[in-house]
Amino acid sequence: MWNPFKKNDSKISPVGGPKMGMLQKLAMKRLEKMNPEEREKLMKKALDPENIAKNQDKILTSIEQMKASGQITEEQAEMAKKKLGL
Repeated sequence: MWNPFKKNDSKISPVGGPKMGMLQKLAMKRLEKMNPEEREKLMKKALDPENIAKNQDKILTSIEQMKASGQITEEQAEMAKKKLGL
């Protein structure tokens, strides 16, 4: 049955959805609008081993918070740690 008060789910981005904050959604939209070369350059800079080592404690706490809030599963958390070398 049609519900006129039901929210339209098509507006929510499939990447982050409702669990993302306002600034995170803005950053995600900006990243999606970038051209592929610029996005690749930005990701290489962000995932530089020096930056990962420098912010290791922040990354680990973020992963644990995401796991506790249900945004990611235990398997996804372990995969992220493995890929980042933590």
